[in-house]
Amino acid sequence: MALLFDSIVFGPVQSRRFGHSLGINLLPLTNKVCNFNCVYCECGWTNLKSQSVVYFPYEVICAKIKEAFNTLAQNSLPIDCITFAGNGEPTMHPRFNEIIDTVIEYRNHYLPGKPIVVLSNAALAGNKKVFDALQKADLRVLKLDAGSDIMFRKIDQPLSGKSLDWHISKLKAFKGRLIIQSIFLKGKHNGKSLDNTEEKELELWLNAIKEIHPESVMIYTLDRPAPEPELEKVQPAVLDMICKRVEKEGIPCKVYL
Repeated sequence: MALLFDSIVFGPVQSRRFGHSLGINLLPLTNKVCNFNCVYCECGWTNLKSQSVVYFPYEVICAKIKEAFNTLAQNSLPIDCITFAGNGEPTMHPRFNEIIDTVIEYRNHYLPGKPIVVLSNAALAGNKKVFDALQKADLRVLKLDAGSDIMFRKIDQPLSGKSLDWHISKLKAFKGRLIIQSIFLKGKHNGKSLDNTEEKELELWLNAIKEIHPESVMIYTLDRPAPEPELEKVQPAVLDMICKRVEKEGIPCKVYL
């Protein structure tokens, strides 16, 4: 069953990675909107062809954010960060770049010092407005779930059809000013096996990590229900092994369970 957020601003929620996180969802409340169709996504399958996409107006989003920031500030509620997440890919909102600017302005006024985090698949990083907007966030947490193009298409299923090499080139464009998040899993999808912990896959993934050379890497496995029922978690010992291999390359890495 898909887990969709039912409001524009949600939380603060306790995040494994970010502590007390105030979430911002720029996407519709009734359906997922994304340019990937990841087999593990808690929001369910991407089905844009049969569903109309109606984004919240910029003015409505900003009013909700301002109200939430003001409430947090007045009540001194604990918060560690402000996170763009939600029902799909946040950068798909047509006014994402303007919303980032407004959130920075409101953050500086109501919640000074709290970092702004964007969780993104970076599929729109080739768009200059999106790329520039991502640069303004304090933390860009961007996705890399595979080392080979075949595994990339099995796990992330990019709707654009663009290759993993293209995707890696966009991640490299951040010149190290990003955090990579990677999920590791195994199982089947459409009758075909997938396992991005196999040695050949790991070597290719690690080579990509070295090319991108991010500030750090976050690795994890399944934690919430996935739309593909034939997926399995990866054992903590395997995640720890992967983490140590990243650290050997001089890149900080942490496992999140």
